[in-house]
Amino acid sequence: MSEKPVAVVTGANRGLGLETSRRLAALGYTVILTARREQEGHAAAQSLASAGGDVRFQALDVTDEASVQALAETVRGIGRLDVLVNNAGIVPDPKPGTEEASVFVADLETVRRGMETNALAPLRLCQVLIPLMNGRGRVVNVSSGMGQLDEMNGCCPGYRLSKVSLNALTRIFADELRDTGVKVNAVCPGWVRTNLGGERAPLSVEEGAEGIVWAATLPDDGPSGGFFRHGEPIPW
Repeated sequence: MSEKPVAVVTGANRGLGLETSRRLAALGYTVILTARREQEGHAAAQSLASAGGDVRFQALDVTDEASVQALAETVRGIGRLDVLVNNAGIVPDPKPGTEEASVFVADLETVRRGMETNALAPLRLCQVLIPLMNGRGRVVNVSSGMGQLDEMNGCCPGYRLSKVSLNALTRIFADELRDTGVKVNAVCPGWVRTNLGGERAPLSVEEGAEGIVWAATLPDDGPSGGFFRHGEPIPW
């Protein structure tokens, strides 16, 4: 069994996932960096390992059961799991601000793709991997302000509905794990300059990852079942 804490980060070949992996490796974690694109994932893991981090690549399609089970076998081989960061996600909708992004013309298959990747995949990963934490760990569901009911407005129903569901999933798991040492929280990184956020976003990837790493490394008396931005609670 590994003596170092172990973290799984999904969708980590670039952007927030890659920066989160870098930060956790620097903190002494063994990081299982996962990505659907194997060539990019291998290169990302190798770059972090070359910088001195204990980072290992695992191919993962979060929507494929066999791929999820292969990840679980890798974790079992290491012997422990301390952190799961559900970062992998898509924006399935047409470009915001266009007529095609309206809920009135939303294609149901587009909505289903968003739900499959952004909500049902984290559900399955939690089901499979949380039991490997042996009663103590941290789960971070990377969510979005676009999934806040408190500030909900129009456009992009595929993305919005999936992130609302991810927030609900956070609350459900946190409640069922309330008598354990496993903490489950949702984090909104803010509008970040990633492939999804675009170049106009005000926050750097480094700034966006801060809240994710904060939730991944909470102390034993830290919160569970919350929604946070940069370590501060925000309305659901």
